[in-house]
Amino acid sequence: MIAIFAPFQIHAAPDPIITEFNDNEILTELPGAANELLRETDSPEVVGDRLQMLITRARASGDPRYMGYAQTLINRWPDEQLTDRLRVLRATLRQSLHQFDSARADLEQVLSSSSDNQQHIQARLTLANLELVQGRYTEAGRHCQALQSDYPGLIAKSCLASVQARTADPQKAYRNLAQQLAEATGRQPADSTSRLWTEGTLGDIAAQAGLPEAKRHWRRVLQASPSDLYIRAQLADCHLEQDQFERVLTLTRGFEAVDTLAVIRAIAMKRTGQPGSDELIRRLRQRFEEARWRGTLLHARDVARFLLDVENQPHDALELAIENWESQREPLDTRLLLRAALASGDSAQHQRVSEWLSQQGQIDARFPEFKQ
Repeated sequence: MIAIFAPFQIHAAPDPIITEFNDNEILTELPGAANELLRETDSPEVVGDRLQMLITRARASGDPRYMGYAQTLINRWPDEQLTDRLRVLRATLRQSLHQFDSARADLEQVLSSSSDNQQHIQARLTLANLELVQGRYTEAGRHCQALQSDYPGLIAKSCLASVQARTADPQKAYRNLAQQLAEATGRQPADSTSRLWTEGTLGDIAAQAGLPEAKRHWRRVLQASPSDLYIRAQLADCHLEQDQFERVLTLTRGFEAVDTLAVIRAIAMKRTGQPGSDELIRRLRQRFEEARWRGTLLHARDVARFLLDVENQPHDALELAIENWESQREPLDTRLLLRAALASGDSAQHQRVSEWLSQQGQIDARFPEFKQ
């Protein structure tokens, strides 16, 4: 179960709205095996397997329809009939859909009442990451410490290192975790899930600390797992920040349906005057307008960045960046809000975020004050 979890989900765009078509025209095709996965069953084990498969496919493809199918499956089960595994999977799904409070409630219930050690550990890890995403570092640290007691190893150490990086010294957190990975690998080869999890965490912390090793760690993860959209986006964004546009275009080629990667690609294409940039920008503009019309705009960060770096609309970008930051406070969310505030000349918003960062003890080499 741990292997399907990621710091956040990256979704592709919904299909475009079509209002005129022939009676015999195929508008879209459902992902394969959708009917089989949605077939009625009384077995919680079967439903759990299907949910896990759908969440894994959503993560690997960025196709939001898999999340919709998963939501359809779990909504059929009355709350009182949920097993611990189904409750943890529902929480994972809810977190992916940015329903953080309800996800937290599910996970806390499992922690308080479950006798299933595997689900208890999974709930602890998922909750620790949820708190990290929302910038609740005291709570995240508490869950990471408990995870270290219940499930000692590289994943728990990565959890603790992430909290240390966000609240104290990212360079020290990086050195400690890198040493722990080397020691664990020296004693015996770490399992692939733990090793890749740790490599990804080291990449994130190295980027925060401004260390060039970030790209090396992310490349290792991508080499083993090319479908990891989160790591692909992190690496592409890092190349973009360093004006390595050809590498950005290589990493994002074929991923234009995935919002985060498509926005990064559009920025690189616009800055280098690539043929086709106008068409990609037009498609993204239409995609985001339709998503807002549908009420399915899950990732305000992507739209805000598109408005700021492609459309040159800093005030609109700031509005969305603020909305996003109220629920998600990953370093990339914070960086975007700071940049939008500076571009809009909104010193009050910039000061508000800066004060929060000071309270947390958080620094990041990617924040605009370190680039001036």
